[in-house]
Amino acid sequence: MSLSEYRRKRDFKATPEPKAAKATSRGNSFVIQKHAARRLHYDLRLEMDGVLKSWAVTRGPSLVPGDKRLAVHVEDHPLAYGDFEGVIPPGQYGSGEVIVWDRGTWEPIHDMRKGYKKGHLEFTLMGEKLGGHWHLVRMARKEDETRENWLLIKGEDEAARQTDDPDIVEEMPLSVKSGRSIESLKGDGKAAVWNSRKTGAKKAKRSAERGGSSSPNAVSIKGGKAGSLPDFLAPALATLVKTVPKGSRWLHEIKLDGYRIQARIDHGLVQLLTRTGLDWTERFGERIASALKGLPVQTALLDGEIVVESGNGSSDFSLLQQDLSEGRDDRFTYYLFDIMHLDGQDLTGASLRDRKALLEPLISDAGVPLKYSSHFDESGDLVLKHACRLSLEGVISKVADAPYRSGRGREWVKSKCTARQELVIGGYVPSSVSDKAIGSLIMGVNEADGLRHVGRVGTGYSRTLARQVFTRLQPLLRDKSPFKDKLTGAERKDAVFVEPELVAEIEFRGWTGDAHLRHASFRGLREDKAARDVIQEAPTAATSTKKAGTGKSGAAADKKMKGEAEAARRDITLTHPDRLYWPEAGVTKEGLADYYALVWPLIAPFIVDRPLALLRCPEGHEKTCFFQKHGWRGMRKEIITIRDPQDDEGHVGIHGIEGLLSLVQGAALEIHPWGSRAGDLERPDMVNIDLDPGPDVTWERVIDAAFEVRQRFEDMGLTGFVKTSGGKGLHVVAPLKPKAKWPDVKAAMKALADGMSADSPTDYVSTVSKAKRKGKILIDYLRNGRGATAVAPYSTRARPGAPVSMPLSFEELSPDILPNHFTVENVPTRLASLDADPWADFRKAEAPLAFTAGRKRKTR
Repeated sequence: MSLSEYRRKRDFKATPEPKAAKATSRGNSFVIQKHAARRLHYDLRLEMDGVLKSWAVTRGPSLVPGDKRLAVHVEDHPLAYGDFEGVIPPGQYGSGEVIVWDRGTWEPIHDMRKGYKKGHLEFTLMGEKLGGHWHLVRMARKEDETRENWLLIKGEDEAARQTDDPDIVEEMPLSVKSGRSIESLKGDGKAAVWNSRKTGAKKAKRSAERGGSSSPNAVSIKGGKAGSLPDFLAPALATLVKTVPKGSRWLHEIKLDGYRIQARIDHGLVQLLTRTGLDWTERFGERIASALKGLPVQTALLDGEIVVESGNGSSDFSLLQQDLSEGRDDRFTYYLFDIMHLDGQDLTGASLRDRKALLEPLISDAGVPLKYSSHFDESGDLVLKHACRLSLEGVISKVADAPYRSGRGREWVKSKCTARQELVIGGYVPSSVSDKAIGSLIMGVNEADGLRHVGRVGTGYSRTLARQVFTRLQPLLRDKSPFKDKLTGAERKDAVFVEPELVAEIEFRGWTGDAHLRHASFRGLREDKAARDVIQEAPTAATSTKKAGTGKSGAAADKKMKGEAEAARRDITLTHPDRLYWPEAGVTKEGLADYYALVWPLIAPFIVDRPLALLRCPEGHEKTCFFQKHGWRGMRKEIITIRDPQDDEGHVGIHGIEGLLSLVQGAALEIHPWGSRAGDLERPDMVNIDLDPGPDVTWERVIDAAFEVRQRFEDMGLTGFVKTSGGKGLHVVAPLKPKAKWPDVKAAMKALADGMSADSPTDYVSTVSKAKRKGKILIDYLRNGRGATAVAPYSTRARPGAPVSMPLSFEELSPDILPNHFTVENVPTRLASLDADPWADFRKAEAPLAFTAGRKRKTR
C-alpha cells in the first residue's frame, strides 16, 4: 500500500487529520487509537518503511493467549497520524471520535518485510499499556471477501493474562496522551450526529415532510438542500465514447456487469427499483433488503448495481441471470456508487465527489452483500488498460464536481473493453441436442424503417437457460420474419420467427463487412429494457487519447493467419454446434471453435506439427473424459498422424487451423503437446516447470516460486516465460535450441527442482508424494521427459468455468490474476487490450541447455 489511498479517502479541508507525507527517517513506533466510528474499534498502527501499517481491531487487543481478535488491514497512514486525537467530522471517511489509547515502540522478532509479505508478523510491544510477545497472522481470503483479514494474537509470556482476568480495554479505557475518555469528545461537535441516528421514525418523517433535515450529514454537503424522498428518480446514464477521458476533473469506476438498481429506503421500508422504475425487491430476495435496512439512515435514495461475481472476482451477467431464474439470492452483491437523498436532504445538486464521500462511510462498514464502489483518480487510459488486461467489461468515467443529472449526458461516459450491447430477439433455431431448447437466437436492431437482421448467436447458454428462453419465446411465435430485410437461404435455414418483444444482451468481437455480428455470445435477457428502445450503439469521441487495447496483440497475431482462421471457421462444418462443453459457463462447441479461431495465430507455434495428447469430453467436461494420443475411428482427415519409431500407432497431430477446428469437433477440451516437434522428436525445443501448490499455500508464494524458477533458468542461460495453468498453479516455460536430448534435459530439470527443494525445504518439494506436499509447492519437472506433455498456452481446460492456460508477463503476476482467471469468454477482452504479446519473443529467446548439476544456491 501507499499513502495515495489515505489521501483519496479524505478531504483535508474538512477533516483535522494530518495530511499524507511519507517520512524519510526510519523508526519503530507503534500506536493504538480507540476509534468510535459507526462501530467502536481499535486501530493498531506499526511504523514500517516510513508509514504506519494499520489494522482495525474490532474488539481491541486481548492479553489472553489464543484469544484471536479480528484485525482488518486498512490503508497506510502517515507517521504524523500517531499523535492524532480528536473528532473526524460528519460526512468524512471514518467520522467519529479518536483517542490515543496506547503508544510506544515495537521490535520485530524476525525479518519484518518477509513476515509482512508472507502474512505472519511476530513482534514485541513496549507501550504504556501493552507489552510482550504478539502475532499478526493473515487469514486466507474467502471468495466473497474484499477486505484483507488478519488475526491479532497475544503470545505466551509474563505479560499474558488468564481468561478470568480483567479485559485490558475495559480496565484502562482512557487516552495515554490527554487522559480523556472517548465519550468526553462527543461534546466536541459530534453529539448531534450521533443523536440524529437514534431519532424516532416519526420525528424524522415529520422533519422530512416539512422540508427539514434529521441528519447534519447532508446539511454539511455543499449543494444539498431540503427535500422529501422521491418515489423514483430517473437514473443518470453513461454515453458510450471511443476514447476514455483523462484529466483531474474525472473519476473512473470499474464498469459492472449486472442490473442497475436504485435503493429507496423509507423508515425501514426498502424498495429495489430498476432503471425504468420497476419494483424488483422480491426478485432479489431478503438478503440485500435486510442489509439496507441495517444502514444508519432514516430515508435514503442510493444508486448502484447488483451483480454476481464469478470465481475470478469479476461480475458476470450470465450468472446473475441464472441466479434470478433459480430464485437464489446468496451470491448477489450490491455495489453502491452514488447517493441522491439522505434523511430529508436532496443531494442531487451536490458534487459527485462530495456525494461519494458521504456514501462511503455509510457502506464500508455494512459488509456483504453491500459494497462501496471505489473510484480511481489516476489517468483514465491507464485505468481502462488495467481493466481490459484483467478482462473486465470496461470503465465508467464521471465528472467529479458534477451534480446528479437524470438521463444520458456527457458527464458520465463509458469506455468498453469489448463490444457489447442489447439486441432484439427476432427468432431462434431449435437445439439439435435437446428437446424444447434453443440452439441459437436470431438478432436484430431497430432502425427508422424497421428491425434490421444482424445475425445469430449460438453460444453463452447453459442447458437450463436454453430451455427457459425457449419457453419464454413460445407465446411470441409468428409465421413471417419480423426483419425488414430479406433473409438469405442460409439465414432462414431452420429459423423459427417470433414477435420482436424480448431483449438480450450480447457480447461480440465486432461487425462484419455486411453489418453482422462476429463471434457473438449470449449474456442474458434484459427485462429492464423495452425492445422499441434498442438501437445500434455508436460511440462518440471524448478526447484525443488513444483507447488502450486498440493496438495489436503482438507479432504472433499475423494478419494472414487471422484471415485463414476466419475462412476455416466458415468452411469447417460442426455437427451439433450447440452441444454444451461447459454447461455452467454456457460454452458450446460453436463457442469453442470461435475461441480457437481467434487465438489461432498465438497458439499455433505451440501445437502445430507436434505430437498431442488430448483430453476428450464428448458430452462436456462434467461427464466422462479420457486422454487420447492415438487416432480414433471417425477422426477427421484434417487431423494427422505423426510417426514415432517407438510407437507403432503414431501420435495425433495437426498441420493447420482446419486440424484444430477438427479437434473441437472431436470434443478435445484440453491440448497437451510434446516439448519437441515432428521430425526431431528426440531433441526438445522447450522445457516446462509446473508449480503445483499443495494445501494451505497462498497464491503469493506461488508467484514467488515463479520468479525463483526464472532466476534459476537465467543461471542456466535460459529465458523463462510464465503462464497460468488454468488449474491451480503457474507454468514457467523456457525455449531451447533443439540440441540436447531428452535424458539430459530431464536430468537438468530434475536438478533444478531438487535444488529448490534442498535450498528451501519448508517451501518446496520435488517429489510427487501427496503426504509431503502440505503447505509446500511441488516443483514438477516430470513434464520434461520423452512422451511427457504439458497443457499448451491458450489451451482450454476441462474444468468449471472454461478456464484457459494464459501467457502473462512476469510483471502481471499479482493476487488479481489467479490461475483460473482467464476463460474462453474473457480472453478476447484481454487480447484486445494488449499492446504486445508477452510471449512474442519466445522463439527468439532460444538458447542451448547449459547446466552443471550440483550447483548450490544460498538459502533465501
